[in-house]
Amino acid sequence: MIMHPRMPEIAEIGWAQTHYKCENQHNFTKDGELVDVFGNPLKKKPVVKKDKTEGNLSYSIKEEAITITKCNSSASGELSIPATIEGKSVTSIGERAFSKCHKLTSITIPDSVTSIGDGAFKSGSNLTTIEVGAGNPDYTDMDGVLFNKEKTALRIYPAGKTGDNYTIPDGVTRIEYRTFYGCTSLTSITIPDSVTSIGKWAFRECTGLTSITIPDGVTSIGVAAFYGCERLTSLTIGNSVTSIGNKAFSSCRKLTAVTFLGDAPKAGEQVFEFTISTIYRNPEAKGWGDTWGGRPVKLISEKP
Repeated sequence: MIMHPRMPEIAEIGWAQTHYKCENQHNFTKDGELVDVFGNPLKKKPVVKKDKTEGNLSYSIKEEAITITKCNSSASGELSIPATIEGKSVTSIGERAFSKCHKLTSITIPDSVTSIGDGAFKSGSNLTTIEVGAGNPDYTDMDGVLFNKEKTALRIYPAGKTGDNYTIPDGVTRIEYRTFYGCTSLTSITIPDSVTSIGKWAFRECTGLTSITIPDGVTSIGVAAFYGCERLTSLTIGNSVTSIGNKAFSSCRKLTAVTFLGDAPKAGEQVFEFTISTIYRNPEAKGWGDTWGGRPVKLISEKP
């Protein structure tokens, strides 16, 4: 007769109960450690900590630092992010943290914040001002517009800011992700020669824009950078652009004329989807065919 080893914790349990416990992998302890019914060590499930709240803000704690993760959607008017919570420094603002705070008009960032996630302030058309503490080592503001400290990267232009035109300061080299997203009141934006890259979604749904010139310094235009600029009718692209991302000018339904001053860049997919545009190029430029990005190509001399 074959003798089976005795299982101490469940020996006195009836067969049905024993079988049930085995099937469901109920846990036991052996020498103070969690084991399954066969005595195999079990990995402990990580404890997921819920975000805490402070006023209208939700936050998480990691290694004695605070990250703002969410804002109560009922928050309105002016909001100042505290420099400390629970005696710990507020160092980060998470991705899309304020994306549902459509009633806020002003946000003040303390000196302690050194990291701001993508889309953190996509918060609707009422936000007019983002201010940064003068001692912040990583960020600054100019007239309520958010930049990195060196003012080489334009981070966020508040969608509710008044005025129908804006000139990006000289010295800015990067227009970043979502910078002007949904700035519907702007009809004119001037980009300086210092800019070299336009990030994805940078001007998405700027429905008031009617024309724009991308200067010779720009080498790349990101994915959906001008997606949904419904009133955009004309566009001039400088001679240094080498790549244009997917859907960069998609749904610019009134875009009729696109003038390229340089060689044909590398095109993403559906760059001019849902447009009626014609491309005009210099006769000496290289890489052009009869069509580009699905649109007809003609010489600048043929432009009406």
